[in-house]
Order: sequence, then structure tokens, then C-alpha cells
Amino acid sequence: MGLFNVTHPASFLLTGIPGLESFHSWLAGPLCVMYVVALGGNTVILQAVRVEPSLHEPMYYLLSMLSFSDVAMSMATLPTVLRTFCLNARSIAFDACLIQMFLIHSFSMMESGILLAMSFARYVAICDPLHYATVLTKGVIAGMGIAVTARSFVTLFPLPFLIKRLPICRSNVLSHSYCLHPDMMKLACADITINSIYGLFVLISTFGMDLCFIFLSYVLILRSVMAIASHKERLKALNTCVSHILAVLAFYMPMIGVSTVHRFGKHAPRYIHVLMSNIYLFVPPVLNPLIYSAKTKEIRRAIVRMFHCIKM
Repeated sequence: MGLFNVTHPASFLLTGIPGLESFHSWLAGPLCVMYVVALGGNTVILQAVRVEPSLHEPMYYLLSMLSFSDVAMSMATLPTVLRTFCLNARSIAFDACLIQMFLIHSFSMMESGILLAMSFARYVAICDPLHYATVLTKGVIAGMGIAVTARSFVTLFPLPFLIKRLPICRSNVLSHSYCLHPDMMKLACADITINSIYGLFVLISTFGMDLCFIFLSYVLILRSVMAIASHKERLKALNTCVSHILAVLAFYMPMIGVSTVHRFGKHAPRYIHVLMSNIYLFVPPVLNPLIYSAKTKEIRRAIVRMFHCIKM
């Protein structure tokens, strides 16, 4: 018998927001707006960094990586979310669900790694500015991007196989309008200890470690800033970190909220769990381009110049 010769449904049924099915058509509008902002905003930033010579610097290369991961994340969830809310087309093939699960978790991990790389760039820029250009060369930035991508795909490569080994026979109805590993493994009628342990290992060794190193980098940054004699210069140095801090909060706060609700809110209504998961996946790609466009004048100027050239 083959390793994966177990019972699987031909397809899964996706779920919008339990208890709010009658409002799905109304929710489709705001969801479409969020996708337009996420895809449009991040694409504009990618194009601005590509065509504007003044943005060919380490910080903006990393920002373009962040925008790319946001576009990829949005594209990974868009087909099933809009089909579920707009058309009430809930079915997704088993293998397609596995692919979507892998992509969602991979791009989420990539974003966490990019935020860590950006915190390192902020640390070098503030704590060792004289060596900023020599430390963060194009080769180093490219290496960071490759390392982040490789970590995501290598670490999460086992997930589809861990699901395929499980017999799915309790139900074929998922709790979200997209496929996630915890959601899929709960439908198994077999021991899921290996899946749970591996999922916890991935969470702690990647997202948890990234957050710890980001926090450590800002402790070192704050210590360096406090050593600056001029109050004006201290504020100027801290102001360069605001956009990144907001992006970190936009990414990790919903994740912590999802984990908290999952751990302590077992008796909370199902729609609370679903809403928290949706916020975690949908909000960062929407907020990141707005944050960097609003707080980074170089990005604003590049976007204005780009659109001015298009009009001409």
C-alpha cells in the first residue's frame, strides 16, 4: 500500500463567516476594496522602487520585497475568498486546497522574515551609519531575500505531506474561505500529534524567533538613540523607524490575537475566530502600502513623479 493510500474527500467546502451568511453579499464589497488597495498599493510601490533611481537603496529594496510578499499573499487568498463571498461557490479540490495552504503559510513566513531583515537594516543605519553602504550591499540584500524565501519553502515543504497522510473522514467543511493547516488537520479521524508538534515547532522557530530578534534590534537601536546628545537628532533617528514599527505591529498583533483567541477563547462564537484569522491575513497587505506611503516622503515623491510622468 502507498504511503498516502488513505481516505480523502475529492473536495472541501469553504466557509465565509459562520452565522453571517446572509450578509456575505454585503461583505463582498469591502473585501473587494481591500484587495484593490492591497494589490494596487503594493504594485505601485514595487513600480516606484523599480523606476525611481533615488529609491535604489537597501531599505527600499527590502520594502519592495515586503510589497511582493503582500501581493503574493493577496493573490493566494483572492480566488477562494471572492468565490465564497460573491458567488457562494464554496467547493475547492483537495489538491488545490493543499497548494493554497502551502502558499498562504509560506508567504506569511516570508513576510515575517522580511520584517526581521528590515529591522537589521534599521539597526545598521542608526547604530553603525558609516558602514551602512558597505554592510548592506546589493549582494547582501539579495542574499537576505533568497534566505527568507528558502527558509519559508524548506520549512513548510512537509506540511502538504503531513496532511495527505491523514484520513479525512469527519467532515469536508473548513472553517474559513481559504485553506489553513490547523483547519485541515482537525478534520482527520486519526492521530494528529505529529502535525501539531511540527506546527508548533514552525511557529516558535520562525515567527517567534523573528519577533524576538526584531525586539532585540529595537532595544539596541533605542540604546544607541538615547546616547545621542541632541534631542532633535534623537527624534529624527526614531522617526526613521516609525514605518517599520507600524508594519511590525500590523503583522504581529493580529497573529497574537489569533493565537490568544485560539488558546483562551474556545467558547467564543465561531465567527470571532474566523474574523480574527481574516484580520491577520487581510489587514497587513492593506496597511503596509498605506503606512509607507504616508510616513516615507521619498516614497510619496516617487509615486507622485511616477503618476505625473504617466499623465504626460
